[in-house]
This record gives sequence, structure tokens and C-alpha cells, in this order.
Amino acid sequence: MAGRGLPDGFVRSVREALGGRVLDRAGDLERYAADALGVGTSPDLVVMPDGTDEISTIARLCQDHRVPLVVRGAGTGYTGGAVPTQGGVVLSMERLNRIIEIDEVNLLAVVEPNVITGELQRAVEAVGLFYPPDPASLDMSSIGGNVAECAGGPRAFKYGTTKRYVLALEAVLPGGEIIHTGSKAVKNVVGYDLTQLLVGSEGTLAIITKVTLRLIPKPPARETIAASFASIDGAVDCVTALLNERVVPAAIELIDADSLRAAEAYAGRPLAAGEALLIVECDGTPAAVDEEIVRVKRACSAVGAVQIRRAATEADRAELWMVRRQVSLALRATGLDKINHDVVVPRGRIPELFEVVDELRREFALDIACFGHAGDGNIHVNFMIHRDNADEVARSKKAERLLFERVVALEGSISGEHGIGFAKKAYLSLELDTAQIELLKRVKAAFDPHGILNPGKIF
Repeated sequence: MAGRGLPDGFVRSVREALGGRVLDRAGDLERYAADALGVGTSPDLVVMPDGTDEISTIARLCQDHRVPLVVRGAGTGYTGGAVPTQGGVVLSMERLNRIIEIDEVNLLAVVEPNVITGELQRAVEAVGLFYPPDPASLDMSSIGGNVAECAGGPRAFKYGTTKRYVLALEAVLPGGEIIHTGSKAVKNVVGYDLTQLLVGSEGTLAIITKVTLRLIPKPPARETIAASFASIDGAVDCVTALLNERVVPAAIELIDADSLRAAEAYAGRPLAAGEALLIVECDGTPAAVDEEIVRVKRACSAVGAVQIRRAATEADRAELWMVRRQVSLALRATGLDKINHDVVVPRGRIPELFEVVDELRREFALDIACFGHAGDGNIHVNFMIHRDNADEVARSKKAERLLFERVVALEGSISGEHGIGFAKKAYLSLELDTAQIELLKRVKAAFDPHGILNPGKIF
């Protein structure tokens, strides 16, 4: 045997296919054992293919030898989606990082899966185009991972999530077959929509090797406002006030007191005047943006904002967004374990969600920090715990389940953008009934009859 538990013949065939782009030393394997969740097990082998044909070969070998195969991009996920649960092979996409085409006439881009989201955004904006999906990890996360998880981000309120921008895919099935779904055309209703089926499938159905993305013209103007409030209630009320003003900002981001204090400690300076912060960004034509900003200020003032800051320069805007994008890092820097739950509710029920969070704080005596995409109801509820305190861990697990139950009762979802992976699979039945789950399992079996691709996830 080789690779700690893999057949010699299998490992030999993999090495023949990839040469030196195969890792099996313990220290190398450990780097691929976890994602941002921080929990996982090491693979038996890591392979780094150069392109689709090599990926096809690896997939076929894994199926022939019944070896588990897990695809990994940037490893920024929070639910263990790119982490082995049964050893086997991690297929790292790190070498597939080219922007193949930016088509300015047809408003699309063709990219390999490990292109970093922020790099794509900057490349298309340089020619006056715009790729709206905007996860907070945009300078670390990859397009392939965004597609696999159907990532969202701050701009989902106005522009929607990743699935709205995926026109076509090239993918490899577990047996090595290469398929092409969708097309470069905006309209395509031939057969089942396999493209959208693969978006959000968490790497359990196929290996995405090429992505065709829809672009839009870059908005000519944008303005950003940060409004501080004396309490989280004021910030939540402001979200409702903005909706009542019929404003459709590009983003509405909320940061509560615990998150704000952590961000200030991380930055080493004060960042806001109050106990909660709302960041609102509007984009479009200059005239439309000016009108929306007036409405935003009016809504903020109406619910008692203690300070309203308008970014005067691009540097000011970057400073405001830095606060939001570093909140997650700041919470981790507290030294506590950060258990991030990306729950989502209908926008109008955000006040009720925060009532639920307050109840959980009191009932389970937990520190809970909240921030996120208030515009689309996607709030990141973070249980801040001491991992070595068994009682606190037990209380957080009870609170976690109750949070999910209450979110579903509020007509929401237990995951808005991180997916299920292995971290949330125990809670799947809270949201989906038996008939739905069995149907999903049949879809999985149709794509992956031997269950080699990303086993131990979702179900």
C-alpha cells in the first residue's frame, strides 16, 4: 500500500499522470486538511492537475479504485465543503487560475476555477465592465468555490448571488466524462438546466473546470455612507426605513456592538461613534445615486442615527469597507473560537431574528456577535466560545439547533451562502422534508453512482 491507505497501483498511475505534482508527505497533506472552519482530517494524497484532461484522468482512476475525491480551491469555506472526511485524494485547483477571455461585446468572461474573485473584478472593471458577486473574502476566495457554494456577499441585495451570473460550465463527472452545460447565449432552455444544478452543489456532483460568467456595464457612479447608531435596534430599524423609502442600494451591511468592538481592537483605533454600524452603498447613474443618497440619509436620520459619514474619496470608501471586510478576522483575533452561522430570513423579519439572538444570549449565557448582509436578510450569527470549556461548547450546540429551528420558523434558511458541507448536515431535515432529501440523494446517485466525489457532505 502507498499514500497511507491507497492501493500501490492507484498511486503509481496517479504519479504517471501528474509527475511531480503529487504530494504525500505528512506536512504537505496537513495543509489541505481543513478550510476556514478549522476542522478536518488529512487526505492520503494531494494532486495538482494542470487542466481538464488531467482532472478527467484522476477522476476516472478514483472511480475505478473507489478512492474518495475532494476538490479544493482556495479553502475559504466555513462548512468543511473542501475537506476530506474519509481520506482519499484532494484535487487542488491551484494551478487552474487563468482568466481565459473577457468578451466586451457579449458581456461575459471565461475563467478557470481558481481565479480569485477580486482579481476578476479588477480585470473586468479595467475595461468598464462589472462582476457584481462580492463575498467578503473576495481577495482570497476563488470563482470555482463561489460557484460550488453559490456565494453571495454585500451586493446580493441589488444584484443577486453567483447563480445569476453563471451562463455555462465545463465540468468533469466522477467517472472522468467531460461535459459542457449552458452556453454563451443569454437564453437557453434546451433540456434540464444542468448549469444551475451544479451551482451550489458543493462539489458533490461534478468537478467544475471552466466557468462562463455574465458581466454587466460598470455603474458610472457610486456613493457610500456609514451610519452609526446608539444600539443595534436603531440599525435594524434603519434597514426597515430604507426599504420603506423604496431605496435599492447595492449593499446594506450591518455590524453589531460586539463585532464593532472587535474590529476596533483589531485596527487599534475607534471606528464608529455608536454601538452599531450600518454601511450603505448606492450605485448607478450620477443623478440616480444622488437621489438615493438623499433618501438613505433621510431614513438614517428618521431612526436616530448618531452619526452619518459620507465617503468623500475612494480612499474614504475603502476605509469604510475595510471595517466590514475585516470583522471576521477581528473576531478570530479575540482568541475565542468563532462559530459562524450564515442564517438568512426574509428582509422584513430581520428585527425578529435579532430578538431570537437576544433570547439565545440570555438563555444560554453566550457571547454572540452579529454582522452581515442586512439588505438580503443574511446575517452572520457568530457564537464566540472557549473551545476548552466543555459546558460552553455544549450550550453553544443547543443554541445552534434552536437558532436554526427559529430561523426556519421565520421562513428563512439555515444557510444563505456557506452551504451545508459536513458542519450543518445534521440539521438538513429542519428545512427539507423526507421527500426532498430522498430526491436530492437520487440526483447525487445519478451523477456519482459510487459516491466517491466529496463523500460525507450535505447528507
